[in-house]
Amino acid sequence: MSLASNDAKEAPTDTQSPVLAMVSRKERLSSAFTIACSGFALISDGLQNNIMSVTNVVFGQLYGSAYSSVWSTQLSNSLTVGTILGQLVIGYICDIKGRKWGIVLSTVLIVIGVILCTAAHGANGSFHGFLWMFTIARGITGFGVGGEYPSSSTSAAEAANERMLKQRGPVFIMVTNFMLSIGTPIACILYLIVFQAAGGLHSNLSTVWRTVFGISALPPLIVFYFRLKMLNSALYRKGAIQKNVPYALTLRYYWRSLIGTAGAWFLYDFIVFPNGVFSGVIISSIVKAKGHELVRKTAEFQLLLGVIALPGCFVGAALVNRLGRRNTMIFGFSGYLIFGLIVGLAYDKVIKNVAGFVVLYGLMNSFANAGPGDMLGLTSSESYATAVRGTCYGFSAAVGKTGAAIGTQAFTPIRNNLGPRWTFIIAAICGLAGMLVTVLFIHNDLGGDLAEEDAKFAAFLEANGWSGEVGASESVDDLVATAEKGEKPGY
Repeated sequence: MSLASNDAKEAPTDTQSPVLAMVSRKERLSSAFTIACSGFALISDGLQNNIMSVTNVVFGQLYGSAYSSVWSTQLSNSLTVGTILGQLVIGYICDIKGRKWGIVLSTVLIVIGVILCTAAHGANGSFHGFLWMFTIARGITGFGVGGEYPSSSTSAAEAANERMLKQRGPVFIMVTNFMLSIGTPIACILYLIVFQAAGGLHSNLSTVWRTVFGISALPPLIVFYFRLKMLNSALYRKGAIQKNVPYALTLRYYWRSLIGTAGAWFLYDFIVFPNGVFSGVIISSIVKAKGHELVRKTAEFQLLLGVIALPGCFVGAALVNRLGRRNTMIFGFSGYLIFGLIVGLAYDKVIKNVAGFVVLYGLMNSFANAGPGDMLGLTSSESYATAVRGTCYGFSAAVGKTGAAIGTQAFTPIRNNLGPRWTFIIAAICGLAGMLVTVLFIHNDLGGDLAEEDAKFAAFLEANGWSGEVGASESVDDLVATAEKGEKPGY
């Protein structure tokens, strides 16, 4: 039984068709812009993921005991819950409707959510009303942030596959995890600049945090026009299944890979997300300062923490083609095991030197960046066929963010009942578990042409009796027709 395709006709070569040559040039330019815009847009995702770290400290100074750990956890988790929904829903949309649909929708939701956060107020000055509006706004932001994971990352992987196959892994890492990771130092730098500009130790903290949130809407706004003009990748147009998607067969074919990418992502986010969200709380608890000075010092140490973690992204990018995806991920998870045990077992001694504590903390995060931070998005992009890449990527990332939500919810009880050292000891345990999941379920033969995985998946579907249409409605013929009318197909 054969699979129908919208691209069944052999397209003419560039020498045969000047119009198709123009389309080809547009596609190449679109691929380059897709990679660049994915990276730039993911800066805003990293910024939104990390902006609450200092904001929690600011709210603690503004509202005192009224801003309890229950509220700080709720506000932090609202982004996570929205992210989970966005990863699942927009992951599905970018498979069914196209990568462009998912990317544009994600950008719009991020901007709307950030604007609502910036303007958040309670009716008649209600403090609880303000917190609930902020919670909902962060949820909307999270939905958009979650959508960026499958839509931007799959687009970047497919575009890099078309332009630079051998360097797809390093390029993907630099435009995804590296951009997400610099969100931490950018959030801290932004807070420090606005804090100083607003009067430093005499600044109005309410003005400071609202200004920071308002500025954070700029990155997605800047790339919005270019995202409206992008093309879906050639891989998507050739391999998409937009109707009657065989999810049962997909699960049967990819169950092992799903356990690997989703399980490793769960363990990674269970540690990295609460440690990121509450790192400001951890640092502020050992910094000897009060009031506005506490906010500034916390932001400064947060900046140091974020900067120390960044080199891990480059290490992972340098190792990925040499060691392979699986071995690089194992290397990174080992950092949780090593530094988690060092900090956890020697916690009482380590915290006496705040800078030394932050350095060890940062090295643990740097190892995490080099391993699962770099590899999870990459392996989730490469392990699945184009037809279901967005859905499987979104599912894996959503399971990861479920781990983040559980970790964030469990962080304060663990810290209060077992002691601060156990947040690091548990990180070490998760590092060991991550190594085992990676060994058992992540393939080490990734890195080839994504079209080869598409062919294997199509052969499996055909062998199992599935018949359906393969290829997006936006086919090469459609693009040629658009070009012949004098219109611009994308960039």
